[in-house]
Amino acid sequence: MVLTVGNDVNTDLIIPGKYLTILDSDELAKHAMEGLDPEFAAKAKEGVIIAAGRNFGCGSSREQAPIALKYAGVKCILAESFARIFYRNAINIGLPVLESADVLSRVTSGDQLLIDLADGKIVNLSKNESFQALKLPDFVLEIIEDGGLIEHLKKRMRVR
Repeated sequence: MVLTVGNDVNTDLIIPGKYLTILDSDELAKHAMEGLDPEFAAKAKEGVIIAAGRNFGCGSSREQAPIALKYAGVKCILAESFARIFYRNAINIGLPVLESADVLSRVTSGDQLLIDLADGKIVNLSKNESFQALKLPDFVLEIIEDGGLIEHLKKRMRVR
């Protein structure tokens, strides 16, 4: 299920600064998007896709932001654009992030989507439409498939 947000959703809205001392990812997740929607954690529990406008994840470079979203139940974030450091932090923890210039005109809250990460194809089952996101490079797909950068590096070190 899709949950939509607008432009310039910053890391303070994703995980307010007062929670940055929490080290447990599951506990951190309870406060995800609290600054934007106090009910977000309850909505996300069963698994959601966030559809956002421009500059998602702007603000501070806190890696707790994508961690809170992933552990809250976010399966993927589709956005018109991302703040670069948020984008890379999400990849590093294995949270899929895809850019699509017209995502907010293609989906609404409550829609059901199928996302093919390998080719960036998104099918909106609710509207019987498909559209394209930017394809992720193969090395990024590998990191996400392995569950994040640390697990990816562990796997590569075992192989050698």
